[in-house]
Amino acid sequence: MSNILIIKHGSLGDIAQASGAIQDISENHKNDQIFLLTTKPYIDLFKKNPFIHKVILDKRLPKYNLIYLYFLMRELKKYNFSKVFDLQNSSRTNFYKNILFPKADKAVWSSSISTLPLDKDKEEFDKISVLERFNHQLKESGLNTSNTLKPDFNWASIDISEIKNFYKLDKYILLFPFCSPHLTTKKWPYFNELIQKISTRYGDTYKIVTAPGPTEIKDAKNINAIALLDNGRALDITQLTSLIKGSSFVIANDTGPAHITAHTGTKGITLFGKHTTAYKVSIERKNFKAIEVSDLNNLSAEKVFERLANLL
Repeated sequence: MSNILIIKHGSLGDIAQASGAIQDISENHKNDQIFLLTTKPYIDLFKKNPFIHKVILDKRLPKYNLIYLYFLMRELKKYNFSKVFDLQNSSRTNFYKNILFPKADKAVWSSSISTLPLDKDKEEFDKISVLERFNHQLKESGLNTSNTLKPDFNWASIDISEIKNFYKLDKYILLFPFCSPHLTTKKWPYFNELIQKISTRYGDTYKIVTAPGPTEIKDAKNINAIALLDNGRALDITQLTSLIKGSSFVIANDTGPAHITAHTGTKGITLFGKHTTAYKVSIERKNFKAIEVSDLNNLSAEKVFERLANLL
């Protein structure tokens, strides 16, 4: 039995996307112990993942913090990992490689760099969709990949019947009108107009709800929808996943909840401006589609509603 390390730091959307790759790594190493290195927001989440045996915390302190770096490297070295799958593929994780396995090739350290196609440079390779990059990386590392291109995030859900009963939820449309403050180009500004159109067409058939994150609770007061909380606190990732799974339809900006929706098989649409493309982030699935425009300010509530009505 060997110890295998997977590195995946985040963000939430990235975690959902990596679920299939993590499953494939585990299923190709059934007689080995699978460890995962991640950051604090995802420690408890990954402890629920059935394909991981142990989760290790990376605080991601500055690389010049030599004391922290020393203890983290010592922690990793004690497991004597026979192979590392770097699914973060960042400059930081490449830095870790240069400390842990400075001369390793793809047989020991699997990353987008160590498995880079001969006919592409890194910049060109990164234009390929996220899931296709994962799939290439794992195949070049000798793995059979039956799940990487179709991640399943349903493992992250839990029973939230108490919350749903409190809010008397049966059939509901779930909205995610928020985004990170530094990524305002992702934010579509017409959710309240959309809510009015939904209410006019469907009446009381669907409740219209949203699930604000910890920093979005105040902003949720400006959205004409029920803001779901758990005793005044934002839902955690497992609760959020269950809420998404139980919804009739999801409408979201390009954020973590959109990726959860895509990879739980839930119906919905996500709204893309010029910041990236739906192809590059591998978000479109059978039940989850994207509307892509050059400027989200020019995407009307009427157009979004028409798409919702056709898919719902």
